[in-house]
Amino acid sequence: MVLTAVAKILAVTNQKGGVGKTTSCVNLSASLAANKQRVLLVDMDPQGNATMGSGIDKHDQEWSVYHVLTGRCDITQAITPSADAGYDVLGANADLTAAEVELMTLDHKESRLKDALHRVASQYDFIMIDCPPSLNMLTINAMVAARGVIIPMQCEYYALEGLTALMETIAGIRETINPDLHIEGLLRTMYDPRMSLTNEVSRQLVSHFGEQVYRTVIPRNIRLAEAPSHGKPVLAYDRNSRGAVAYLALAGELVRKHDIKNLHAKSERKTGTH
Repeated sequence: MVLTAVAKILAVTNQKGGVGKTTSCVNLSASLAANKQRVLLVDMDPQGNATMGSGIDKHDQEWSVYHVLTGRCDITQAITPSADAGYDVLGANADLTAAEVELMTLDHKESRLKDALHRVASQYDFIMIDCPPSLNMLTINAMVAARGVIIPMQCEYYALEGLTALMETIAGIRETINPDLHIEGLLRTMYDPRMSLTNEVSRQLVSHFGEQVYRTVIPRNIRLAEAPSHGKPVLAYDRNSRGAVAYLALAGELVRKHDIKNLHAKSERKTGTH
């Protein structure tokens, strides 16, 4: 039997806003593409910030993820290549707000995104899903479609409390709908090592979660903040900035991790072990 390689589908989520979720999804996608990976970014946030940050006008989309989720078009019609970013985009805009209501009346409402992505998964190495900063039917669709969850978070006082709630959400989805869902990694964002609280929360994260915490940290960086207003990932805006260098390092970490997993899987298939 010939095994077809399919994309690693990862949801980037945190129910707490302002933690660098969309910034991480856009810039990690661009950095993976720079590492010769085939990438699809799926924008599941009605604000459409990941779409705009990838250089695609959210107001000028004939087809979007809304139309895919509600069965109005095929996913291949709605995917747009981003020349500046180097990856493909399944974009979003305010239309997606209506999908939250419409999905409640549709069959297989939790797995609409999963079913759509299945059609194109063999064409990509990574599919990155930018989730809205709340737990709703759009976020559930993302978590049902994904195998792993990347959690961007600031090392601040309330971060661990919010993380506990998110862990419970992930555990609930794993137990009821998607048994393959796991935490891919915790990403420390807006990192300022000069602050003692940042270092203390960082130590607690590593103590509790060990290797699930990415070694790469994303620093506070003005270029990261400026790039979205130019409709570009930071790599295309200023590839020598500290933010660009950090996301390239994170992409390398992610690719190496999955290369090791793939080697182990191939070895198990050859030996017939499980």
